[in-house]
Amino acid sequence: ILVFAEHQTAGRRGLRGFLTRHQAWLFFPLTTLEGIALKVYGIQALLAKDGPCRTRRERLVEGALLLAHFAGYATLLLALLTPAQALVFALLHQMLLGVHLGMAFAPNHKGMDRPDEHEDGDSWGHLRRQVLTSRNIRGGALTDWFLGGLNYQVEHHLFPSMPRPNLRLAQPAVRAHCAALGVPYTETGFVDSYRQALGHLHEVGAPLRSEAAE
Repeated sequence: ILVFAEHQTAGRRGLRGFLTRHQAWLFFPLTTLEGIALKVYGIQALLAKDGPCRTRRERLVEGALLLAHFAGYATLLLALLTPAQALVFALLHQMLLGVHLGMAFAPNHKGMDRPDEHEDGDSWGHLRRQVLTSRNIRGGALTDWFLGGLNYQVEHHLFPSMPRPNLRLAQPAVRAHCAALGVPYTETGFVDSYRQALGHLHEVGAPLRSEAAE
């Protein structure tokens, strides 16, 4: 639904065009659907022949875990609430989950540099590719908790298997290494990160707004 580069706006008309023109304003309302969308994607991935579950055993295990999750979730709600209350609670819960996920994901890459924007982009090594395309969010323990460690996005991409509590410990060494190599290391505040991300989404939709105005 959202697009993050101007070339992706080509040919978007009707509802898609409307969403792209106003995507910066619609970003947070649209994230209310993300929690539900992730569950749909999980089921689609389970059923897809070329999905992440390659073997019959993997499909059975993944399917059993999904079924247990849905059954446990529904059982808990229905044991404590009436069916109508359970439905309203589940809907609100999933909407808030989507907003939380959107707030954790949005600041990290939107509006950052991209290799395809540079002639030498193909020659970017792992360090430059991960550092230049990522944005860290400054903050203390509350920011770490709210963003789940994804506020150390540079370190997360450089060391994807590193436990998230250790990302903040690796940050000083990564920042110093980037400074020594002259690689820009981007870090900004919590609110400013959303200003930059939403500003980029607004800028991407500009060509379609110009077309609509004509």
